[in-house]
Amino acid sequence: MSARLDRPHVFLPGGADRPGVPLLMLHGTGGDEHDLLALAQRLSPASPVLSPRGSVLEGGMARFFRRQAEGVFDEDDLRARTDELADFVLAASAEYDVEPGAWVAVGFSNGANIASSLLMRRPEVLSGAVLFAAMVPYAQPPSGADLSRHRVVVSNGDRDPMAAREQTALLVAQLRALGAQLEELPHPGGHTIDPTVLSRIAELMG
Repeated sequence: MSARLDRPHVFLPGGADRPGVPLLMLHGTGGDEHDLLALAQRLSPASPVLSPRGSVLEGGMARFFRRQAEGVFDEDDLRARTDELADFVLAASAEYDVEPGAWVAVGFSNGANIASSLLMRRPEVLSGAVLFAAMVPYAQPPSGADLSRHRVVVSNGDRDPMAAREQTALLVAQLRALGAQLEELPHPGGHTIDPTVLSRIAELMG
């Protein structure tokens, strides 16, 4: 196995006859590579699934990048960890015989934030993303990314104390400015994944 695949992760091969779109599952702070496997099954049971663990620890909890305070990201570390994750996904594509660039990232909270960063910084790694409880990754997003072929879903709660409505609006504006085919699926809850939006997301992955 390549050294780039040494980070803890789960890979599930998906359906043999008609596999669905490959899913890159990215957990929230304090999660691990097993956290979102049930969600992947709910969204697209025939899909290959790659679920890595975040490589940063904060108070013993795994994350995908560092932050300076709650809601204040270390953007230098975010850029470095995004490239690290992108290289891991490309290595996994070769190792597990998945078409490079076909992955749809499905992230919650910290996982959604690095998924947004992947879209903006390394768009060649993904074909789309589903962002739950997502915040704005960069004050000034990277320039030059073309997301015109990327379908993106943003599903944030109206009462989310971390991903407030202003954050959601700015993230949506940034992604649309890069050309993303974007659909918003808001819900009335807080910093969570609302199960009522999952059927619509499963349709989009169909």
